Amino acid sequence: MDDDPTTMTPALEAVGLGRRYRGGWALRGCDFTVPAGRICGVVGPNGAGKSTLLSLAARQLDATEGELRVFGEPAATPELRAEVAYVAQDKPLYPGLTVAETLRMGRELNPVWDDVTAQRIVDQGELSPRAKVGSLSGGQRTRVSLALALGKLPELLLLDEPMADLDPLARHQLMGALMSVAAERGTTIVLSSHILPELDGAIDHLLLVQGGRIRLAGELDDVLDGHQLLTGPAEAVGLPAELVVEQRVGGRRATVLVRTGEPLDGRWESERPNLEDLLLGYLRGPADPRPGAARSQGRPDEHRNDEHRNDEATA
Repeated sequence: MDDDPTTMTPALEAVGLGRRYRGGWALRGCDFTVPAGRICGVVGPNGAGKSTLLSLAARQLDATEGELRVFGEPAATPELRAEVAYVAQDKPLYPGLTVAETLRMGRELNPVWDDVTAQRIVDQGELSPRAKVGSLSGGQRTRVSLALALGKLPELLLLDEPMADLDPLARHQLMGALMSVAAERGTTIVLSSHILPELDGAIDHLLLVQGGRIRLAGELDDVLDGHQLLTGPAEAVGLPAELVVEQRVGGRRATVLVRTGEPLDGRWESERPNLEDLLLGYLRGPADPRPGAARSQGRPDEHRNDEHRNDEATA
């Protein structure tokens, strides 16, 4: 791939992407691009469609409509298998194999393999190489799964709630390992997570999924710069509805998250929101009703998915 970030083929590119289950749409009308080399956080409430999105990228599922391309090729292209690693929420492993046997299987099944990287992830958890996978805790199985994924030196690493069953130290070690891999090898990492503080300072690209739609998508700095967190007297509330993501009034003070980086008239104190302010504001606020709202560069999606049901196991 070209090393110039302005001409590199995107790691992921979706146009009109949708996936329907028997009970309704899990994702529909999703348009987004994840540039190569980014660490992209996929966030949203339970049942939003995050796991479905990652499963589509990992070719575990087929799209019902639209298209998803991985490094410029359809996601189902067989040649992409060696370039993509996927760690699902349930961490499927062979319980009868030992840790050492599992890593040896990874080495034998993958055309490219890095023993040092895989072993380092396992050793950080002080796992015995003779321990059977079936006897490991959830967090320990996560370590083994991540060792398999990182050991194959993928161009694209897809992680579905990788930190959910890890203790704080293990989470810190994991994020350090992921950031190191991204920096040293240029690996694109796409991870879903509910643990917002762990993402802050680690991700540089954002996808906010809500109700099966993409509500925010873009470079994190651009998204944050395109919003303001306002505080002021309660009587000052009266901003244009199309700008307001969420507003809260407590006593005589009001706090409002707005989708503009431009100065606003009125008695407002303004600051740039942090990642948690931004995401909680969108998740607590109503879906954007505007018919013409954009779905990229930090602008919210205009649709709601009234057909969607919580049909997937997402965290």
